[in-house]
Amino acid sequence: MFRFDVLKIRGMIYNKYTLRITGRVFTAFVFAFLAYGKAFSQMITPQDMDKFHIMEDSMVVTSDSMYQAFIDDDHVMYSERFAHQLVRALKIPNSYYYPFDKLKDKINIIYADDNGFRIFNWAITPTPATKRYYGAIQLPGEKLKLFGLRDYADELGKGAEDSVLTNGKWFGAIYYRIITHEVDGKKVYTLFGLNSSSPISNKKVLDPLTINDNGITFGAPIFGVVSENFPQLRVNRFILEYKKEVQVFMNWDQEKQVIVFDRLVSQMNDPHRKYTYVPSGEYDGFRWANDMWNYLRDIMPIKILQDGEQPLEDGK
Repeated sequence: MFRFDVLKIRGMIYNKYTLRITGRVFTAFVFAFLAYGKAFSQMITPQDMDKFHIMEDSMVVTSDSMYQAFIDDDHVMYSERFAHQLVRALKIPNSYYYPFDKLKDKINIIYADDNGFRIFNWAITPTPATKRYYGAIQLPGEKLKLFGLRDYADELGKGAEDSVLTNGKWFGAIYYRIITHEVDGKKVYTLFGLNSSSPISNKKVLDPLTINDNGITFGAPIFGVVSENFPQLRVNRFILEYKKEVQVFMNWDQEKQVIVFDRLVSQMNDPHRKYTYVPSGEYDGFRWANDMWNYLRDIMPIKILQDGEQPLEDGK
């Protein structure tokens, strides 16, 4: 009875956040993005636009093969072919302003909220039990400024939260949100992502990204969370690892101006077995202040119902 009631409350909370995100904020974003795309697409010549259309159609065909090829090893081959095709297309002048509308149905393309860059990324399954992530970051401009990304998650192991990655090394993920802040006059982007490469667990990740003349860097001590490996230091990326079969919430609440995420507990009461972690029914979060994400506990109190007691509307 208790678990059933908590799940109903969690469903109400998810619905509330979904409505907030896909309501006012999403509508405003759509109108702004359409206006942006119309204005900047005019920077591309008609001849180059024809090239984009032809090359995009070819990439759509290749992407189908990299996901659906009958032989597993071919997924990698087609993914590398796709990456080469993408780079060739991006070498066309002003490629940053071409939206790749057809390709958006095949891979993930997400823009920073300040339009400081966009990320192309996707994942393939070299074997039924493994997943590999690919990505590239493109900066705006007439000439191509592109940083290729190499999935380094497996090599990081237990040091994933503590590492700072450069030279294209990257904690592979599919991104679904990017938030921008300034620290000491420099922009820091917080990327929200999902990594499901492990056969027994998934990971939601908050990964800081900085960009300068020397390249890109993933990871920065901007979270008010102490490292398990180095208790005197803060983590450089925040990771929620949890049981494969469950759903975990981590997203931005525009109204409250906070990141909200599930608090996790081990089903086996063993904190070292992250693959046994499931949502507890409680929520924690982060609020940006003093150049960092400050940890907030019990950000949204949950009332534990007694037998026979019904949840009220909107989870109150």
